[in-house]
Amino acid sequence: MFKKILTILAITLFAASAHAASKLDAIKKNGELRVGTTGDWDPMSMKDPATNKYKGFDIDVMRELAKDIGVKVKFVPAEWKTIVAGITADRYDISTSVTKTPKRAEVAGFTTTYYKYGTVPLVLKKNLKKFSTWNSLNNEKVTIATTLGTSQEEKAKEFFPKSKLKSVEAPARDFQEVLAGRADGNITSSTEANKLVIKYPQLAIVPDGEKNPAFLAMMVPKNDKTWNNYVSKWIKDKKSSGFFKTLLAKYNLKSL
Repeated sequence: MFKKILTILAITLFAASAHAASKLDAIKKNGELRVGTTGDWDPMSMKDPATNKYKGFDIDVMRELAKDIGVKVKFVPAEWKTIVAGITADRYDISTSVTKTPKRAEVAGFTTTYYKYGTVPLVLKKNLKKFSTWNSLNNEKVTIATTLGTSQEEKAKEFFPKSKLKSVEAPARDFQEVLAGRADGNITSSTEANKLVIKYPQLAIVPDGEKNPAFLAMMVPKNDKTWNNYVSKWIKDKKSSGFFKTLLAKYNLKSL
């Protein structure tokens, strides 16, 4: 009986300490939600260099999350190559959306997803006849640009095993290599691609269909179940309330 009481007490203390260690408690205590974001993914997170202010779909999501928690939001600059490390090193409490991949999930936690997209290649419009399919880009004479640390960097190796892969480091971006003629193509989310071809009319989406349906979610510390569960429930509640539907319309987006 005595051993049973000790066991129950130990479990209770462990649960209490786990809860106390949650980011959620620290966020409420400090009155601030720290959000890691790259600020270079249109229309999800964009940083205005003139004002250093952020805007975009994910930025609106994070402002709403902070408001509902009852705290201020602080956006912490991050880079794709180190965005996961920022979570593990406690530089921020949560990230704006990233693609959920097995590699990232080894060290970071993911909330429930709230957006699904496909992947498409971008090439110069003048080269569209030459590069009209995914397969036409899988050639040893073709150079595919990627941005270091992105999920597309991993996928490019899978989609284009014969091609030369060229990784660039942020703030440089893969599509800029295509624009400059230093690469024949790059791959990106259909979400970003649709924005880029409007902003840069010399770019075109390869008309061969989308591949690799992927899910976006927020990253949180891997073992903080309390914080993860809180945000995941918040996402589900906001979906039910129509918040995400309204936001998708605001940014002219359509989740797959």
